[in-house]
Amino acid sequence: MSVEMPSGFAGKGVIARPVLAVEVAKALRELILEGELAGGEKIREKELTERFGVSRTPLREAMKMLSAEGLIELIPNRGAIISQTSEADLADAFPVLAALEALAGEQAVARAPDDELAAIAQLTNDLRTAFAAGDRHGYFAINQSIHDAIIAASRNPTLRKTHASLAGKVHRARYQANQAIGRWEQAVAEHVQISQALRDRDGERVSVLLRDHLMAKLDSVLA
Repeated sequence: MSVEMPSGFAGKGVIARPVLAVEVAKALRELILEGELAGGEKIREKELTERFGVSRTPLREAMKMLSAEGLIELIPNRGAIISQTSEADLADAFPVLAALEALAGEQAVARAPDDELAAIAQLTNDLRTAFAAGDRHGYFAINQSIHDAIIAASRNPTLRKTHASLAGKVHRARYQANQAIGRWEQAVAEHVQISQALRDRDGERVSVLLRDHLMAKLDSVLA
């Protein structure tokens, strides 16, 4: 199936190509997160251009975007492969991310205004709606928005930069953590608790909840 550009952008010159690349990146991201393209697999550009109905230019632009997310590794003179993360890599990365997000939650309680915490609460409601609808892709996007919002609410640029440098390593693992329906349901419940603790401005509880939430993801992936 061809990737279509959003209405209103076709034929508008310089705007069209970046928008198409974003759409291709979205489609390619889904193939990686769903496991259709496996870790370590070489990206076959010809197959993907035919599958998406695009030229190589937007595909390569999309690959650069996903490289920045840590999903693709670009190798000079050799093309690109799907990034591969070992169990040992995940076991090292998740505790660090858990510590960073725990600190972010604690600092968000102390530093973020009420409307910012209310926005996280609304995202949590949207998360519950996506879960009820069985919308895994929508759920993951909202889930990422919640975690990003908590990081931003910490008002800590150093924390944010350090977190971003690690997040790409576990992007696919975080998506796959909720494959089992029981774990997915529990993750929603954890997010509800995190949101309430933020609204209550209970920094200690938010810190514990976020740390446990991230480590539960690691246990699920390794299992």
